[in-house]
Amino acid sequence: MDRHSLKKRRIDMHYEGNIIRPPSEANSILLQVTVGCSHNKCTFCGTYTGERFRIKSDDIIMADIAFAAQHCKRQRRGFLCDGDAMIIPQRRLLKILTEIRRQLPWVTRVGVYANTKSLSMKSDAELRELRENGIGIAYMGLESGDDVTLKAINKGASSQRMIDMGRKARAAGIKLSVTVLLGLAGRERSQIHARETGRVLSAIDPEFVGALSLMLIPGTHLYEQHQNGTFELINPDEMLAELRTMIAETHQTQGMFHANHASNYLPIRARMPKEKAQTLALIDAALAGKVELRPEWMRAL
Repeated sequence: MDRHSLKKRRIDMHYEGNIIRPPSEANSILLQVTVGCSHNKCTFCGTYTGERFRIKSDDIIMADIAFAAQHCKRQRRGFLCDGDAMIIPQRRLLKILTEIRRQLPWVTRVGVYANTKSLSMKSDAELRELRENGIGIAYMGLESGDDVTLKAINKGASSQRMIDMGRKARAAGIKLSVTVLLGLAGRERSQIHARETGRVLSAIDPEFVGALSLMLIPGTHLYEQHQNGTFELINPDEMLAELRTMIAETHQTQGMFHANHASNYLPIRARMPKEKAQTLALIDAALAGKVELRPEWMRAL
């Protein structure tokens, strides 16, 4: 027997390309069931540049669930990567969820990214079925409630479509976390973007809102627009002013508004509507120079 045969064969998750997940899923079991993003046309995003979207084979997915059953016994949540696992056909997605329940019975919630396309492809009954089989939360990238901005960034959906699909997920009993992006409209439409985003968030009334601050990524179309002068990136104070308007215009009946991502200049975690007034006061203090902002070198995607 040669020395190579004596080495223990290394078995691991079958991860491919860029693996992304929401900040709140940092301690979750990350199961990559798709590669890439089913839309992959947003001008600000470079995560899946050149990556063709595809659903991974059932054999690989089941092998990863089996690996998690052996090596991920401390995690109580799971997350299905990549950009839009909700688009997997219902029968295949239910098979994945069934195996998670069978092999990972300690997992109490499974999360997933969803966009308007994938949500529209599921019936109300199918979404309820997914919730009954473990999908507890869906993360949807709204980015902006301003239709002009949504068209400019090639989001592929109008603000009304965002409202309709967000409400659809919530009606099925799936918790919803909606992501918005400060600075995305540039200087000219900054406050319009903020107000319209607040309007759409209020109409959806999600359990969670996550606000990130735009960071331009080389190689993206938006970066090129900035380089040629057709897109103007706003400064930190303007980002804060935008955030203030957005929070002021957002009326959640009950939920969390987070702006504590590493990209943000002022970390915020507010329970709405209870902490809305004190959050606006904090932003006002920061705009007045009384609260120190996160320096550029500490910001990250």
